[in-house]
Amino acid sequence: MAEKRSIDAVKKALEAAKPRGFKESVEIAVNLKDVDLSVPKNRIDDEVVLPKGRGKTVRVCVFASGELALKARAAADLVIQPQEIEEYASDRAKARRLASEYDFFVAEAPLMPVIGKRLGIVLGPRGRMPRPVPPTSDPTNMINAMRNTVRVRSKDRRTFHAPIGTRDMAAEDIAENLDFLMRRLMGKLERGRFNIQSAFVKTTMGPAVRYL
Repeated sequence: MAEKRSIDAVKKALEAAKPRGFKESVEIAVNLKDVDLSVPKNRIDDEVVLPKGRGKTVRVCVFASGELALKARAAADLVIQPQEIEEYASDRAKARRLASEYDFFVAEAPLMPVIGKRLGIVLGPRGRMPRPVPPTSDPTNMINAMRNTVRVRSKDRRTFHAPIGTRDMAAEDIAENLDFLMRRLMGKLERGRFNIQSAFVKTTMGPAVRYL
């Protein structure tokens, strides 16, 4: 059950936002304090599986061969065979489309060096580098979890955003996602809540409502 403060903030944000012609995301905007983000180890870079899901379609791509590729086909949106990697690497526009159209990537571990060398320049800056898995594994559970996963990244900025659902979800479900994500974030910060200056809930194009 979500905290009352979270439910109230989400409801206010939903009520304050004008109707739009597309399905807006609901997000939390966090402002950090007393954190030296020029030091890479202090930056937030986490993947959080939201308990109530994303509320939107999340697309997963797998780089794999052989048995792993066969297992991945039933769960992933796209499977790229090793011999196809060069097609993307040699066409920068095609590689950029791949990085923008797919939210998460998984790769057979032995393929990681070539992916890093040939596609890292496109995938890396977008936070899309694949999660490696052993060639003998079944990636189905990981892929299914990724469909409810959000990436929380501060980079070197004090203010950053993270999605917690979509506008058509129940306010209580969005609030539960909010609580879960914020607990996870506070656990990553050295001083927890004391490293957060403020936090706001908002839809993609709606006004911000104070949460913390």
